[in-house]
This record gives sequence, structure tokens and C-alpha cells, in this order.
Amino acid sequence: MSGLSKEKAVWRLGFKDEGETQRLALELSHLLRADDLVTLSGNLGAGKTTFARALIRALTGDSDVEVPSPTYTLMQVYQAPHYPIIHADLFRLNDPRDLAQLGWDEASAGALVIVEWAERAGDQLPPDRLDVFFALDVSNGEEARRVEIAGHGAFAARLERGKAIHALLETSGWRDATRAFMLGDASARAYERLTKPNGERAILMISPPRPDGPPIRGYKSYSAIARLAENMTPFVAVAQALRAQSLSAPAIHASDLGAGLAILEDLGPDLVVDENGPIPERYAESAAVLAALHSRRLPEVLLVDESTTYAIPRYDMDALLIEVELLPDWYAPAFSGTIIEDEARDDFIALWKAQLAPIVESERTWSLRDYHSPNLIWLPEREGLRRVGVIDFQDCVLGHPAYDVVSLLQDARVTVSNELELRLLSHYARKRREADPGFDMAAFARAYAALGAQRATKILGIFARLDKRDHKPQYLTHVPRVERYLAKDLAHPALADLRAWYEQYVPGIFPAET
Repeated sequence: MSGLSKEKAVWRLGFKDEGETQRLALELSHLLRADDLVTLSGNLGAGKTTFARALIRALTGDSDVEVPSPTYTLMQVYQAPHYPIIHADLFRLNDPRDLAQLGWDEASAGALVIVEWAERAGDQLPPDRLDVFFALDVSNGEEARRVEIAGHGAFAARLERGKAIHALLETSGWRDATRAFMLGDASARAYERLTKPNGERAILMISPPRPDGPPIRGYKSYSAIARLAENMTPFVAVAQALRAQSLSAPAIHASDLGAGLAILEDLGPDLVVDENGPIPERYAESAAVLAALHSRRLPEVLLVDESTTYAIPRYDMDALLIEVELLPDWYAPAFSGTIIEDEARDDFIALWKAQLAPIVESERTWSLRDYHSPNLIWLPEREGLRRVGVIDFQDCVLGHPAYDVVSLLQDARVTVSNELELRLLSHYARKRREADPGFDMAAFARAYAALGAQRATKILGIFARLDKRDHKPQYLTHVPRVERYLAKDLAHPALADLRAWYEQYVPGIFPAET
């Protein structure tokens, strides 16, 4: 494919010295990945070499790597941690068709390519690319430069995000902070740790607005039906609401909600698990946090700012059912080799409706929905319940209190033993009874089993979808654990009819009898 995409984003900057050119290279390095193309153009001495050197050093993580001009060799190859980097100079290229004879396509496959004199490639440039143009600006000083960056095609959105991050860091006082990628998750979110020269730290949360997706039922997308947050507003609202309850959600230092960016308090690296699994006393305090929340009258409409409110959506029947449908859609064909026909699917939905009806109509509280070990930070310097830091709650809904207890005690990523699960359930029940002597543990246990089965069913479908559709097989390692949780929940007598369906259509979930 050749030519330009109709999509284009432009970012114009002025620099007073070489150091700011190097800073730009460092910023742009956070936007780049394998198979990207970056073109450099401009007058001799305008800063292309300085920029290329700084960019390659940032991408390789080696501040001392030599970056000679590739004018005479055509290409220089470097190795970044996850992909090769090709630095090319096409000045000596006479005909764009010569690129094929030079083995250009083979060499650049899977690599990040930085090209000077890219215009000599003619119409061979791909439509998705980043163009960086440098010009002298002698009216503002000998070292002053003007830079125009253009993101074409798929690069347009990335460049707009880079501009927004630049602006947020600039206006919030974090411009001089170093940025270190921490992690991404199964969604489009990503996190970076910011560290100022004085050692002060914060977290940059990058959570771009979620595309609504195609309508799948009643003109609604999956995310709309499942009540998933489609922008950052719910995160801000729930973070502030949790802090108002004297719990340790991260403070929000600055944000750009439209761009899906926030600078958050860094709660630190300590988790509620270690290399051996759950740390019992930390899990007990995490369960106590839930018991405290579930014993309070909590608002259903939250403040975002002085003029904006956010109404927490209900975890209604439609949301719960669209999630369990992920099992016949994705898990059953992938793991059982079974195509669930319409009649069996209808039975599946009917059984789940009957099981969930009393839960949907019963007590409601904040269901944070991802209350499990990756999202719980241990803060030993704080006291009481505030020792449990909570993150990743933007999908909060109004649901049954058992859902978050299941999320904690049937953790998809960490094995919680049966003994520890029962001990912590008793601990939670004891805390609930202290606040309300009429707390009905038997009814809670039934809801716990049903919502545990619902959640495990959903997760199995999600993990299969992440593998088959999104090419993220790393989540499959957790499938056997989640299958064990599901089999255990389906053993509850109240779920006997559901268990029979699973035994017939996805029998691999259940352990073989010995």
C-alpha cells in the first residue's frame, strides 16, 4: 500500500537548544513500536542526526551506543529490547524501485525503521507513519529550531496522545520527570512511573476512550451492555468517592479526561501477594475493607467535579448475561471443541436467568469488579483499612456485595487455597455481623457461589477471546485455576441444574474421577 491516509495529526514545536531536541526524541520513543516508520527531513545541520541519535539511545536503553550516519552504508541496525531498529539514509538511492533489490522489505519486517531522505522512496512509503521535519530558527538563537511532526493514518491518534501527554506533564509540573513503562493490561490501558530529579514519584495512567464497538444487541455494543467504562470519568469519580470513605485510592494530581490521561499518586510496589501466593494477613485486611464498605450506605451518584456528576450503573441482568455468553462463544469451541447450538444456548441463558434473578433484585452496593491481587497495594505505613490501596475500579457498578468478595478469594491469577478462602469468608461474615447482627450468611453463601460461577464463566470466555481474537496467549496459563474455581462453585446444591448443563457441554471443567 502506498500514499497518504486521509487521517493526519500535526504537532508544531519550537526549541531553543539541542537539549530540547533530545527531550523530544525521548518523548516520542514512548509512542513507537515494531513495524513503525519514522521519517526525518530538514536542512543540513537542522538537528536530524541529534534527534536520531537520541531516539536510538532511548529505544535501546543504551546512552552510550554509537550512532554513525548511515549515508554510505544505507542502513545501520541496532537492537532494542523487543525488536530491531533500522536507521537508514536514502540520499544515495537513485530509484525507489531499488529498495526491493536491496532487500528492504525483508530487513524492515518486524523492525522500527528510522529513515532520513525518505522522500527518495517516492510512493513506496506506507500510509501509517510519523514524519519529523526540522528547520533552523536563527531569529530566536543560533541553536533554535522549529519542528513539525505529522502522524499519518494509524499514527494520527498516537501522535495526538503524545501531544496530550506532553501538555499534561508540562502544566502539572512533571515535565522534567523520567518516564518508565510499568505495565499494560488486557484492555487498552497502560501505566508509566514518573520520577522527578528530586525522587518524587507518580503514575501516569494512559486510558484512552474505549471505542464503543459494533452493535451486537438492541443497537448496543458489548461494552455498553456489560456496563464497562468507556472513558476516564468513572475512574475519577470512584477514586474520589473511595477516598471520601477514608480508603486508600490514589489521589489524582492532574488529569485530561478527554484524552484519557491522569497523573496519580504512586501507592508503591508492595502487593497483597508474594512469590508464595496470598499473604493471609493482607488478604484478611482486604476482606475487611469490603466488609466495611458493604456495611455502609453508599451514594449511587458521585461527584466528578463541581459541575459534573456520575451515576454508577447497575450490574443488571443484561450485563451479567452478556458476560456468561462469552463461554459458549469463545471458551467452548476453543477448549472443548464444541459448538453450542441454539437450543443448548437458550437453555444456558434460561438457567442463568433463573439463578441470577434473586441476586439482581437483592441488596446493592459498590461492586468495584476488579478487586483482586493485581489491583491491591499494601501500604504498611498507613493504619487500619487504609493499609489496603485500591486501583483499577473504573468499571464499578451497583451489584451484590458477594461479587467483590469472590473476586478477592477466587483470584484468577493467584491460587487461594480452600482453607484460606473459608477462613477469610468467616472473617468477612464476622465483620458484617459486627455492623449488622441480622446479616444472613446462608443467603450470602448462595449468592457467592452463583456469582463465583458467573465470574469464572466470564473469565474463561475472556481468556479464550484474548488468545484467539487478540493474540494474547499469556492469559491461558490461568485457565486451569479458573476451571477449578468454577467446578467448586457449581458444586453448591442451588446450582445443580447449571452444573448439569456444564457437565454435558463443557465437561473438561470438572476434574476426572479417580
